[in-house]
Amino acid sequence: ELAQRPARGKLVLVSSINSTPVGEGKSTTMVGLGQALRRLGTNAVVCIREPSLGPVFGVKGGAAGGGYAQVVPMEDLNLHFTGDFHAIASAHALLSAMLDNHIFQGNALGVDPRRITWPRTIDMNDRALRKVIVGLGGATGGVPREERWVIVPASEIMAVVALATSRADLEERISRIIIGSTAGKAPVRAGDLGVTGAMSLLLKDALRPNLVQTLEGGPVLAHCGPFANIAHGCNSLMATKTALALADVVVTEAGFGSDLGAEKFFDIKSRFGGLSPAAAVLVCTVRSLKYHGGAAKTALGEEDLDALARGLPNLEHHVENLRRFGVPVVVALNRHLRDTDAEHQLVADAASRLGVPLALSDVWERGGEGGEALARELLTLLEGPTPTYRPLYDLHLPLREKIETIVRKAYGGDGADFSAAAARSIDHLESIGMRDVPVCMAKTQFSLTDDPKRLGRPTGFRLTVNEVYPAAGAGFVVAQCGDIMTMPGLPKAPAAERMGIDEEGGSYGLS
Repeated sequence: ELAQRPARGKLVLVSSINSTPVGEGKSTTMVGLGQALRRLGTNAVVCIREPSLGPVFGVKGGAAGGGYAQVVPMEDLNLHFTGDFHAIASAHALLSAMLDNHIFQGNALGVDPRRITWPRTIDMNDRALRKVIVGLGGATGGVPREERWVIVPASEIMAVVALATSRADLEERISRIIIGSTAGKAPVRAGDLGVTGAMSLLLKDALRPNLVQTLEGGPVLAHCGPFANIAHGCNSLMATKTALALADVVVTEAGFGSDLGAEKFFDIKSRFGGLSPAAAVLVCTVRSLKYHGGAAKTALGEEDLDALARGLPNLEHHVENLRRFGVPVVVALNRHLRDTDAEHQLVADAASRLGVPLALSDVWERGGEGGEALARELLTLLEGPTPTYRPLYDLHLPLREKIETIVRKAYGGDGADFSAAAARSIDHLESIGMRDVPVCMAKTQFSLTDDPKRLGRPTGFRLTVNEVYPAAGAGFVVAQCGDIMTMPGLPKAPAAERMGIDEEGGSYGLS
């Protein structure tokens, strides 16, 4: 009900420069900014994504902020929480089971097993499931075929729940999911299997946002968790619209850099939700900028003004990127203990040349108090003229032109090249009515290009689109570039090895 009320608040997006192995602290900054706004007397609500178990037990560990800018209860949020991810995985699994059962029971729809596009899903990094064979076991074991698994944040059901605006909209989106095609290439949809009602039943409670709080008692709506490098990277429309009906300022996030999460926030989520973003916060760190400037990971704690200067063009690109969408920008310089005053000044001078305000953020160590300077700069922006939000591209452009536009404007490249398979897919998708939809780009988060090793602000590059496939329920098509995995693998030393339950029954290793 709250999500259907008119918005009263102003919506602020928190984004970042290109991610690096040392991290920018985007989620921590977002939570700390929400705390700081409330300390200054502003009725602020934070909207955050729910963490996936894959990265929790893989590389990243927990995803609830950090230090004194955390969402609590941290342990619950990072583990099973309210069961939203399990409900999404179950709905996805039901569709998979119904599809294979339909083929086994006679295949009245004429689904071509070689043309099935619907994968299976699990919320865990497990590279062994990227390509498997199912249906073995003789006459009663199903129809043997190739299968693949994706992690739950890459499931189209996750995107569907995140973009649904009501239960009726949820059912309609589920019904139009394309699960494969016939031998004649006619699309087969979830609605054709008669499974829409049962899937909606599984998702009944998962559609509702979850209320938690910051360490300082401020409200946080945590809901949905699509990845930004392989999905659209934003929390749910239901949570954002609910917060906008209740608060004066809503602070939300979009995963990774402005080239990924922010572009999708503006071009996908804001379009579908009729949102009018009022400002953007761009998070960076001295350490990450030095990394983009060529400094070794082992030397990022040492002052290196030359490497920092070489890395500043990445910051400049992301400022320009956010401005393309018509919103004012403030830079949040997330302070680390080993930063030097000279390094801070170099970044501040760069922001001054770009004409954007910059504030030092110290929320990890000081909580909301350490974000008050950032909050004041943001409030000054919000008191200015109402911005005119504008997407990068017109929905009526052909799919190739939309992709080319994203590459040129959001990434700074010269254009896109399409594999033969991608070109055929685009032609097919446009022929079945999926031309006038947004594009969700799937690429590395580490670079503006499709090569994770090209840091800084590369120029003169082209992106290669390997695969294009429909997310008809979500309402967009996905263009996959470079070596990007929809099912991640665990690292050599997974974070899970450092987790457990202590003698008092509490958890350790999650933060």
